[in-house]
Amino acid sequence: MLSLKLIRANPQLLYDALKKRNHSTELADQLLELDKQWRAMKAQADALKAERNSISIKISELKKQNQPIEHLLSESRKLAQKIEDVEKQTKLLEDRMDSILLLLPNIPHDSVPVGNDETANKVVRTWGKIKKTGADVKPHYEVAASHLIDFQRGAKIAGHRFVVLRGLAARLERALINFMLDLHIMNGYLELLPPFLVNSKTMTGTGQLPKFSHELYKCKDDDLYLIPTAEVPLTNYFADEILEETQLPVKFCAYTPCFRREAGAYQKDIKGIIRQHQFDKVELVRFSLPERSYEELEIMVADAESVLKRLELPYRVVELCSGDLGFASAKTYDLEVWLPSQDCYREISSCSNCADFQARRANIRFRRENKLEFVHTLNGSGVAVGRCMVAIMENFQDENGFSVPKVLQDYMKVDRIDF
Repeated sequence: MLSLKLIRANPQLLYDALKKRNHSTELADQLLELDKQWRAMKAQADALKAERNSISIKISELKKQNQPIEHLLSESRKLAQKIEDVEKQTKLLEDRMDSILLLLPNIPHDSVPVGNDETANKVVRTWGKIKKTGADVKPHYEVAASHLIDFQRGAKIAGHRFVVLRGLAARLERALINFMLDLHIMNGYLELLPPFLVNSKTMTGTGQLPKFSHELYKCKDDDLYLIPTAEVPLTNYFADEILEETQLPVKFCAYTPCFRREAGAYQKDIKGIIRQHQFDKVELVRFSLPERSYEELEIMVADAESVLKRLELPYRVVELCSGDLGFASAKTYDLEVWLPSQDCYREISSCSNCADFQARRANIRFRRENKLEFVHTLNGSGVAVGRCMVAIMENFQDENGFSVPKVLQDYMKVDRIDF
């Protein structure tokens, strides 16, 4: 959530941010008009209260003089009713402003490239040598369908975009999860195993609600949602709490399944396991001092990169432009792994600094010199497990199967998997 105080002081900052994001300014117009009405109502309430206080003083003086006060009491009651009416209207305006603030996206950091869509994203660096292309390999969904990934029974059990991993594929998924968690723990992250169901307050804290309700799986009879990412429970771990400055930074990692309706992805990546309604991911979350959060972002990106480097998977780091930023993000880097069958890089991790945007929504603060400030929150995939499996199946593929990356062989107890 954006700071209303900041918007009042510099409304042009909001308009410029929305323009950079290629976003309509209609909500900003509504917010500023409501704020204008709110300030007028507040001034009216203050004036009425001052008038009531003046009458109270007169009543007190007349009482001392044994003078009649009935007319002043009547006037005071009328003022009290007016004040109550104005305060009700003021509260309605506050609620309407809060509902708009929940729908406004974060302000991009000054360093973010300005552009309308992904075509304006900036490649920061690449790593690894591309050894295979579409001419050298078959897509993972063709070679794995025999006995590693059961697409038909997954669809039978749950529907489209669900699969069953079999045998060594299931073991590979588990090995990747354990490898990633072990690596991130070694890098100083504390592993958590959070609930996979969270309430609407928690979803609102990280920005999934109210704007993206159509993308979430909701329990019909409870105020509970299946998490779309572990970012949601991990970031809300400190909701409505006050940390001490000395506690920061805090670093969490977690494996969870993730559940997404992918409502905006109709007919996109319909083959294979690139885009599923249920998928596994290892998530990284950091809570930072405001002045250090962009340095922390670079560290988090390096931590996510270390997964792909150790797996020897070619990838590149892309800085997202303003028009391609996520709703809650002030700055984002995507890690894109090379998929030979598609002859292109595909996103496997997204690392974002949300600044104080989520902390304001979830009310996460820290104490510094007896003053309370909002923390900065960061999140990133460390990394998406299913897409990592796809990358291994294709980048390490030969005519009979694929090799298991060296760092996974102790977890797997095998050095290759045949189709």
